[in-house]
Amino acid sequence: MNPKLRILVYTALLTALCCVATMVIPIPTPTGGYLNAGDIVVVFSALLAGPLYGGIAAGLGSGLADLFAGYALYAPGTLLIKAGAAVIAGLIFRATKRKFGSALGGAICGELFMVLGYFVFEAVFLGYGMAAAAEIIGNVMQGTAGVAGGVALYYALHTLPEVRRFSDLVVQK
Repeated sequence: MNPKLRILVYTALLTALCCVATMVIPIPTPTGGYLNAGDIVVVFSALLAGPLYGGIAAGLGSGLADLFAGYALYAPGTLLIKAGAAVIAGLIFRATKRKFGSALGGAICGELFMVLGYFVFEAVFLGYGMAAAAEIIGNVMQGTAGVAGGVALYYALHTLPEVRRFSDLVVQK
């Protein structure tokens, strides 16, 4: 398969996985938001596809999930925040030669960006002020699950030749 087509197909697949993982099992929070498994795929996308393609997949997939789930007000912020989290995780992971500790460190930094990003988005752009702090605990829980699940999923699937071939292909680009 043409390398550019392979990258396009895998990025689209990761986008869809991110959207579905976000929507499949929403756990409502008392503040009107919801917890989900989407951050597992955000971290996985960053580690597998790198900062560019992982960021595209994470941002688009998560933003589309907000649109489809009726949270259109959050979609622009989610797109930027989840893309930013994946870019940070992917950059750290690639810059440190894709070692386990850097996968964990990159994922943690990316998810910390997610927690801070949602706080700023809700406080400033949605006008919630300090009431946005109520979401921090839920976002930390979601981020923790994203780090643990995303890193585990990456190392479990990276043993497959096709997955490894794709990951190596995007590193070359």
